Amino acid sequence: MSSEFELHSAATQAVSSPAKFPAAPHANAGSYFSEYTKELARASETIDLAAMESAAKILIDAYTSGARMFSCGNGGSASIANHMQCDHVKGIRTATDLAPSVLSLSTNVELLTAIANDIGYQEVFVYQLQSQSGPGDVLIAVSSSGRSPNIVDALTWARDHGLRTIAITGFEGGAARTIAEVAIHVDSTNYGIVEDLHQAIMHALAQYVRQSRLSADAIATTVF
Repeated sequence: MSSEFELHSAATQAVSSPAKFPAAPHANAGSYFSEYTKELARASETIDLAAMESAAKILIDAYTSGARMFSCGNGGSASIANHMQCDHVKGIRTATDLAPSVLSLSTNVELLTAIANDIGYQEVFVYQLQSQSGPGDVLIAVSSSGRSPNIVDALTWARDHGLRTIAITGFEGGAARTIAEVAIHVDSTNYGIVEDLHQAIMHALAQYVRQSRLSADAIATTVF
C-alpha cells in the first residue's frame, strides 16, 4: 500500500511534468541554439519567485546569526554546489558586513571517496552533515532530478535534525522537491536548461543577499 507521502509526491509530479526538449532533430547548431534559448526563457518563467524570496530570507537569517550553510550535488550539480561556496563566501562578503560560513559537501574528493568506498555513496553527504552541522544551519541541495538517494537522504536528515533546507530541482522535482522546506523548481526535462538555470538561481541568490547589505550609491558603482 502506498504511503500518503508517496501518493502526494506522485500527484505533484504528474501535474507538473514539463514538455520534452528537444522533441525533434535540428538541421544545424544555429537553429538548435535558437530553440535552446527559447526553452531557457520559457523554463525561467516557471521558477516560483516566492520560493526565491523564501530562500533568500533563510540565507540572510543564517548569515546574520552566524549559522553555517552547506551545499551539495552530484555531477554537474556538484559544480554548482562548489561554485556556491565561492560566490557566497567571497562574493557576499565583499564590501558588506556579512562573513558567510559556507561549505560544499561535494568538494573534497578524498573524503567523498573514503565515505563512498567504506560506507556507501548514498551516505557521502549525510555522513559529513552528521559531523559538521547543527540545528539552525542551512542545507542547499542541488539536483536536476530531485531523486538522487544521497540528496534525498541529506535533505531528510537535515530536516529531521533542525537544519533549514532548500532544494533546487528540475524535471519533475522528485522527493527532494517535497522534503525541502523551500523548493526552487525549474520546469524542464533538459539537463542543460535545468543546470543553466540552477546556476542562475545560485548567482541571483548570492547577488541579492550581497546587494541587500549595500547602499544605493554602492550598488550603482559596484560590479556584480
